Amino acid sequence: MGVLEGEVALVTGAARGQGRSHAVRLAEEGADVIAVDICAQIPSVEIPMATKEDLDETVRLVEALDRRIVASVADVRDGVALREAVHAGVAELGRLDIVCANAGIYSLTLDEPTDPAERRRFWQDTIDVNLTGVWTTVDAAAPIMIEAGNGGAIVLTASTAASKSAANKSLAMDAYTAAEHGVVGLMRNFAVDLAPHSIRVNTVHPTGVHTPMVENAVVQGYMEQNSGFAKLVLNSLPVDAVDPVDISNAIVYLVSDAGRYVTGVQLPVDAGFLVK
Repeated sequence: MGVLEGEVALVTGAARGQGRSHAVRLAEEGADVIAVDICAQIPSVEIPMATKEDLDETVRLVEALDRRIVASVADVRDGVALREAVHAGVAELGRLDIVCANAGIYSLTLDEPTDPAERRRFWQDTIDVNLTGVWTTVDAAAPIMIEAGNGGAIVLTASTAASKSAANKSLAMDAYTAAEHGVVGLMRNFAVDLAPHSIRVNTVHPTGVHTPMVENAVVQGYMEQNSGFAKLVLNSLPVDAVDPVDISNAIVYLVSDAGRYVTGVQLPVDAGFLVK
């Protein structure tokens, strides 16, 4: 029997990468899953984003573990659509105990816009997904958890960029860093506000992770053009990046009884990146 037997977990950005890993790892520990992903390309994002076929594969992997999953195509920027997806999942699976606010984008580009309106759009898309989308996710899920009275755990995916400067004269990194710092502020507020309901809230802070968001032609091209940035993102341990399951394992700890009194914490899974 897994440590999350009988529980239900909401995972955003679940179609691939870290989100898929979280859905599968939580299912391995006995949880049923509500999986949400936009399954579409955001215009300011040059890195190819997930598809409906990717989300279908997440469904297949969870069901192969003999767990139930309710998958919805929804944009975390759309509070109404997200709320409908969460409620549909709860209606079918019966409860909600765990939230992984994982959905995020990285608007890195090899040809940074100079037009002020275009630059504002790049900035706003990142803030809307990576920060407002986290707030929207918790705003949709927390009332259900409070009403049920079973307590629970929420993990917000941040980044090492939430804990130090990641300056590289890039609009994408400015927006990404601002959003991730904001996620930590949300976590602290949520941790205090939800504590009376026995709902714990923490953040995880990955270094680079072996996912399509990192391993693609856009990021590779940027690294080749900007050797200084490539040096900036080196870890202390002799690994270029960690695996998605490394983040998922940390989440299992945070949402299980093993972490029952852990709340308001920033947990790095960063191969020593932040201690450099």
